[in-house]
Amino acid sequence: MAVVVREDALDFSALTDRERAVLLLLATGEQNRWLARRLGIAERTVRAHTASIVRKLDLKSRFEAAIVSHLYEDDIRGTCG
Repeated sequence: MAVVVREDALDFSALTDRERAVLLLLATGEQNRWLARRLGIAERTVRAHTASIVRKLDLKSRFEAAIVSHLYEDDIRGTCG
């Protein structure tokens, strides 16, 4: 499986603070249940944020979002606040 990331399409400022928090945790590879516990939110909410992240960043999957999170962690953190 080839993952193609277009730098010009990654606008992390379009994400909410909570979406950025979820995106950063996606890089851990943990399940939604663990992410939900870590963030103190419902598992269903993690799924909703993940779907929103994938849509806003024009990605294909949660897997691709996790890779983006790992590769661009500093950029994602830089858009916080």
